[in-house]
Amino acid sequence: MYKINLISGGKQISYKPLSISLKYLIDDKKLAKSFSDLERVFNIKLSELQKQNFLSNEGCKIRVTKASGKPDALILFKVKLDDKFSADYFRNNLSEFIMSLKNEVTKNLHVFIPAYSTVKKYFESEEYYYQTFVEGILLGNYSFDKYKSKKVKEKTLDVYFYADNEKKLNNSIRVAEKLITSVNLTRDLQNEPANNLTPELFAKRIVSEVKKYGIKSTVFNESEIQKRKMGGLIAIGQGSINKPRFIVLEYKPALISKKIKKIRSKKIALVGKGITFDTGGISLKPSKNMGEMKADMSGAAVVVGTLIAAAKNKLPIHLYGIIPAAENMVSGESIRPGDIIKISSGKTVEIEDTDAEGRVVLADALHYASQIKPDQIIDLATLTGACVVALGEFVAGLFTKNEAMAENLYKSGIKTNDRVWRLPMWDDFNELITSDVADVANLGKSRWAGAITAAKFLEHFVDKNIPWAHLDIAGPAMNNDSRSYTKKYMTGFGVRLLFDYLSSKV
Repeated sequence: MYKINLISGGKQISYKPLSISLKYLIDDKKLAKSFSDLERVFNIKLSELQKQNFLSNEGCKIRVTKASGKPDALILFKVKLDDKFSADYFRNNLSEFIMSLKNEVTKNLHVFIPAYSTVKKYFESEEYYYQTFVEGILLGNYSFDKYKSKKVKEKTLDVYFYADNEKKLNNSIRVAEKLITSVNLTRDLQNEPANNLTPELFAKRIVSEVKKYGIKSTVFNESEIQKRKMGGLIAIGQGSINKPRFIVLEYKPALISKKIKKIRSKKIALVGKGITFDTGGISLKPSKNMGEMKADMSGAAVVVGTLIAAAKNKLPIHLYGIIPAAENMVSGESIRPGDIIKISSGKTVEIEDTDAEGRVVLADALHYASQIKPDQIIDLATLTGACVVALGEFVAGLFTKNEAMAENLYKSGIKTNDRVWRLPMWDDFNELITSDVADVANLGKSRWAGAITAAKFLEHFVDKNIPWAHLDIAGPAMNNDSRSYTKKYMTGFGVRLLFDYLSSKV
């Protein structure tokens, strides 16, 4: 949509031609009295009808145009600090607003951020409060139009932010820009059609992207995967002419502050499901909406985006990204229900359903991650429709036996609005995935607790001594109507969540 330049406006405001000023007014007892100050500062005159409509329960916006310019238009938004207000309010509002500008010729946008003191209880810090404004602009500006033959000429929009603390604002702009460009890379990968993102092409794309930021990459081809006896990845990928790849990324910060050097930098392994397209295999999916399965590699895309965000912001934490990439297709060579395979850990799996493929490739990846001996393992996967049934489209399922990980991931989710909700991991559920002919079955004996039995299956392949969390992002990874910035394209859900978790909780 726009080529956006993010600018801290400072104390001096200079309006160039084709400018809009955006001001938020907190709905309090002083709201009516603020009109006279606004009229004086912006040299405008509000009608009585505009004032009364704005003050009414339903009123929330006024747009005033100025023939003399400076600015050409003033937009007032009323902010109610009621039960519906959250830390996502300004992010969501600005995302929707920037989308509404797409047919305008606006060249400058001036955003006046309300005093932090008025909303302090809703935000963890003043810097993060400012960051949500910047994120809203960048998230709302996302589009995926690379395959349209008729290109829309990119317009430039200078966005000026004004806040009480300019130093904190500048830092927030820097962090948000690096973070959201990483989120948008994740979205680009998710939205890429599967014919242009086979496992091999996916691996090449990842290697190309991470190389720019000093992230090491290693890709195992078919022969190396066979050599390492990764039976789960081999089995799921065998039905496709596009053979699987196993991708290992490593971000190790070159510079760590003296304070951090005194303690050992934590090593975290992030594991992402990389099914580049999922037909369901022999257990074929219904054709309706099957095209969405190009995004069945969303967990892998989030891992890539998170490592890049960490590298851009020089997080002092040692990260691994582990991605099993395969295409689950139907052919004479496809794995069958009833087959028994052996994972690289040595455990055997009875295939009850070839559409429960994600957990099978993750088994090899989680075993590999465990061998690295990290301090924590977090995996992400568009794993089960059952999780969407349980929690809806905008919340990820969180599965862990580690209380600290559960608490901190939940808190990061509330802060970033990449929300997670914990589901039980009691060992009683193991009974549902027992097999008479193998160590474990890849599907539960009944339709009940499908998201939980998938998580319990994964648990079989993680070292019990390593704290581990599984995030089922099947709902929020896909476009949904919950927020303005998630409606049209795949969402990049999980990058902001993990970046915050890795920044402040580990």
